[in-house]
Amino acid sequence: MREMSIDIETYSSEDLGKTGVYRYAGAPDFEILLFAYAFDDEDKVSQVDLACGEKLPHSVLEALTDPNIIKTAYNANFERVCLSAYLGLKNFLPPEQWKCTAVAASELGLPQNLAGVAAAFGLSEQKDARGKALIHYFSKPCKPTKSNGERSRNLPEHDLEKWKAYKEYNTQDVVVEKAIKKKLSRFPVKDSEQRLWEIDQTILDRGVAVDETLTKNAILFQQTHKEKYTLRMQTLTHLDNVNSVAQLKQWVQKRTEAQIESLDKKAVKKLVQESKDDVLREVLNLRAELSKTSIAKYEAVARSVCQDKRVRGILQFYGANRTGRWAGRILQVQNLPQNHLADLALARELVREGNYDLFEMLFPVPQTLSELIRTMLIPSEGRRFIVSDFSAIEARVIAYLADESWRMNVFAEGGDIYCASASQMFKVPVVKHGINGHLRQKGKIAELALGYGGGVPALTSMGALDMGIPEEELQPLVNMWRASNPAITRFWKTVEKAAMDAIKGKPSVIQHGIGFICEAGILFVRLPSGRRIAYVKPEIGENRFGNASICYMGMDQTKKTWTKLETWGGKLVENIVQAVARDCLAESIIRLENKGYETVFHVHDEVVLDVPKGFGSVQEVETLMGEPLSWAPGLVLTASGYETDYYKKDD
Repeated sequence: MREMSIDIETYSSEDLGKTGVYRYAGAPDFEILLFAYAFDDEDKVSQVDLACGEKLPHSVLEALTDPNIIKTAYNANFERVCLSAYLGLKNFLPPEQWKCTAVAASELGLPQNLAGVAAAFGLSEQKDARGKALIHYFSKPCKPTKSNGERSRNLPEHDLEKWKAYKEYNTQDVVVEKAIKKKLSRFPVKDSEQRLWEIDQTILDRGVAVDETLTKNAILFQQTHKEKYTLRMQTLTHLDNVNSVAQLKQWVQKRTEAQIESLDKKAVKKLVQESKDDVLREVLNLRAELSKTSIAKYEAVARSVCQDKRVRGILQFYGANRTGRWAGRILQVQNLPQNHLADLALARELVREGNYDLFEMLFPVPQTLSELIRTMLIPSEGRRFIVSDFSAIEARVIAYLADESWRMNVFAEGGDIYCASASQMFKVPVVKHGINGHLRQKGKIAELALGYGGGVPALTSMGALDMGIPEEELQPLVNMWRASNPAITRFWKTVEKAAMDAIKGKPSVIQHGIGFICEAGILFVRLPSGRRIAYVKPEIGENRFGNASICYMGMDQTKKTWTKLETWGGKLVENIVQAVARDCLAESIIRLENKGYETVFHVHDEVVLDVPKGFGSVQEVETLMGEPLSWAPGLVLTASGYETDYYKKDD
């Protein structure tokens, strides 16, 4: 089948980084400036200068909708959505006719940008470094000034040399994309993953409806709350800027006649507890209240929602290239606050009505607005949401992969893993809200913190001390959990040894078909589904304890740099377990879509379905998600779902 590599340069008054491509391409002033392309293995890259009046050739227009010509691009969602808008299509260009080079690169654990992949491959074809400045000049609005004639946009005629450079940049991107595609051809994306990406694109195109009334009023409520508290602080302190830490610190020092080192959360809490000065305490409490932010996600949705009141593009396929999980975009649905409010429906209705005074009287404003964030997302008119998630998916997967039989029995019998774990550890029966029920919390914290080789630090970061577990009990808790889970403990070591052996040139396969092999300078770990996760340029190094360790090239998530990283058995197991859990979710999404259920988004182990009234049921969704997997015989999966008129966490 023929292929056409594409790269485009565009203009829109919307900020792509803040709104996402769907709102960006839907702007009234959106246009494509440059269109560069090449068919198949052609060395020559052709270019159409649309900004200067050239037209796309008839052959290209036909190719864009020809199912027999595959269109490829790096981050193909951008080109596909933008070209759909350019062509004035009612529906988006079908993803079945597209392939994304970024997906193939991510599957190999490579950086998630074109320049990074080219550099990692050491290609002679590199992305033009001038691009960022040129995009800023031609593809974004500019600030009107006297020197630029008060214009708000730069056109080609305003700097012909820069425009020539922009055209070269556009052409070079196709050259680089083609070179990367050629390199990646040795490791093609599996047909099943390509099909999953196509379904993912359909989900992104579908989007999810937004309650714009709730969204706008929530932003207004927070602004009203902030103005009210700021005015009260100014009245009490007479400061010019109550948000100035330096000014407030000086005021507090004068008030207390003491040296104040910090006004961080911990210091403020201590001052409030110890002070008998009512004014000081009120000011500090006001500061603490003002520091609570709850509208950033409301604002993100408000600026990204499309004309049909739907927000799109909130997920990125293969966003986590160590596991293949989706990543969040715009709203970050993987990181939404929980809702525990008993009167959630009342709070939501008061915001929709714009009744701030009653809302403030009944509810703490920032906290409640945070709990209402999920409820911005609503079903389409005449429909309802069915929300369903796997029960303890990672705990089930690790038990299955490690062959920890007692845990598998707990899941097969529908038991509570936290109670069962505590019972194994403490050798007594543990029943939730019953006999030895107080031990369940220790079983839960151990389950959440220790499954991937974690020790006392993992328990601490998970909040064990805050839960009231004495520090001297933490190491015994680690020891008891590991003693109760010998198969999982062995699994960490088995996986680490297999990975090290593969790096040394000795591939192997362990239980459940998990395979380890090095090819072309990449350590591949084959999963039970047949999909592989990758570690680039692996080698045996030495850790801080002087022991042999596994190193590879990857993205430092803190520094956002491509650098050498270290891993170990427990971390490898975590990657494998989360990757398998992702494959379980992927299988469920495909099953549900095939049955006519429309997924609008999903979060790790949960699907959110936009379902017509009278169609389908929670029970059918739970059954579909719990069906056996052909590639994981014996893995017991169960799902729990509910219906709702707006997105929320079930009670």
